[in-house]
Amino acid sequence: MRHKFLAALAVVSAVSLSACSEKTEDSIENAGSAIGNDMSSAMDRAGDTIDNGLDDAGRAIDNGAARMGAATDEAAEDADRTADEAKRDVGDTLQEAGSDLKND
Repeated sequence: MRHKFLAALAVVSAVSLSACSEKTEDSIENAGSAIGNDMSSAMDRAGDTIDNGLDDAGRAIDNGAARMGAATDEAAEDADRTADEAKRDVGDTLQEAGSDLKND
């Protein structure tokens, strides 16, 4: 009888260890899934942050390029005006010189 009792106790122990082992496996699996989900969320947030930073940088570059383009256009217009004024001044000076030569 003693052997039967020890055998039954061994079977009960094996079953409870098996159930405990399954619970442990489930806990480990759940913990692994939670860690994976946390990592995935963190990577998504990091990707979004990088995308937003790149978008901001692109807008800043576009704005800077537009300002430089406008400044370049304005400088070119100023240069054209200055060149036109210089041509008129030279023309006026040549006319005055021609008139002076006629009168002499």
